Amino acid sequence: MRVAPNYVSPKEALSVIKSNDRLYIHGSAHTPTFLLKHLAEEAHRLENVEVVSISVYGDLHIDKPEYRDHFVFNSLFVSASLRSSVNDGHADYIPVFLSEIPELFKQNILPIDVAIVHVSPPDAHGYCSMGVSVDIARSAVNTAKILIAQVNPNVPRTHGDGLVHSTRFHSMVYCEEPLHEANFGEKAGPNEIKIGEHIAGMIDDKCTLQMGIGAIPDAVLRCLGNHKNLGVHTEMFSDCIIDLVEKDVINNKYKRIHPNKSVSSFALGSKKLYSYVNDNPSFAFLDIDYVNDPHVIRRNDKMISINSAIELDITGQVCADSIGTYQFSGVGGQMDFMRGAALSIGGKPIIALPARTAKGVPRIVPMLKPGAGVVTTRAHMHYVVTEYGIAYLFGKSLRQRAKALINIAHPDDREALERSCHERFKIF
Repeated sequence: MRVAPNYVSPKEALSVIKSNDRLYIHGSAHTPTFLLKHLAEEAHRLENVEVVSISVYGDLHIDKPEYRDHFVFNSLFVSASLRSSVNDGHADYIPVFLSEIPELFKQNILPIDVAIVHVSPPDAHGYCSMGVSVDIARSAVNTAKILIAQVNPNVPRTHGDGLVHSTRFHSMVYCEEPLHEANFGEKAGPNEIKIGEHIAGMIDDKCTLQMGIGAIPDAVLRCLGNHKNLGVHTEMFSDCIIDLVEKDVINNKYKRIHPNKSVSSFALGSKKLYSYVNDNPSFAFLDIDYVNDPHVIRRNDKMISINSAIELDITGQVCADSIGTYQFSGVGGQMDFMRGAALSIGGKPIIALPARTAKGVPRIVPMLKPGAGVVTTRAHMHYVVTEYGIAYLFGKSLRQRAKALINIAHPDDREALERSCHERFKIF
């Protein structure tokens, strides 16, 4: 009979971390800030510990200026907690598809010495759950040389790939802290709601949905109350899914793979959301290299992929991770799902964005800003939606694309775009 290790102090658990180690930390709602605070207290004995993660939330403690010689962040997705550090040159970023991050661990491109994960207490069989953040944590757990668990009764027990037997952990530290929360719905204004209405009109009954992070995907969900028999296969979701599940709008009856289950790799939202998925068998949290595999995604017919962008040029190139050279986020799973939806029978890959920023800066532009990163190429583009309408780009020439995109740009930006198109394509 296997016996789970006893709980130990943070200092004892973290003593296994050495200078020059590569340390993985759990991300999103599960960012282990309790142990990171104690790790900062160990900084005096450590040098050049490389920290890898995807989105992280809350006070990381070890990212403060006084610890820069001790901890070096190498982020796989730049979230708000690390944005300043990356752009100031005190942290770095690895551009990579979310679906392929596990391969970095498995192929020893980024071998992990120590992983800190934030899990539920062991059940009667000794299994802890990685809750609402299975994503790349599953592969990190599978490949790390040493595992440390931050054990928290507030972590929900979820179904899927997130179970880890307590004997796998080198040490376990108990804490009671709320998971990190986020509210995307508060950001939805009139333009986002209008975009949501346009996209809702593109979604038929029995479609399967993928929603990215932010106000627009949540606005779309708010506009789907009269739809029927929708499914979910997405890398992440937030609170707005709850209402549609309870109304039986989302029931996953007609999905070809994982019918009757909403499939995701992580969730980020409120305490209500975390309680809702706790021991809820209608949700499956699966490994990101499966959920985001385009060949898996395409197996669901009528797959709808809804993602946002920072900027879009008149040929259809999508910048979704940077503002010029300023690194804002990451490649993430946008291309995984844009491609998977495009290959799905009846699928629709959609890029949705307001025509202007909140400060009035155009988002449909003649050329992307110098240094901007192209996340989705123009060859992958099908649908673009703004509050002014829908542009269909697939199979269209550069000139045809330019005309279609000008028609959904902000009215006050169209004349300047037409002049640019005339200079470039000799049209208008």
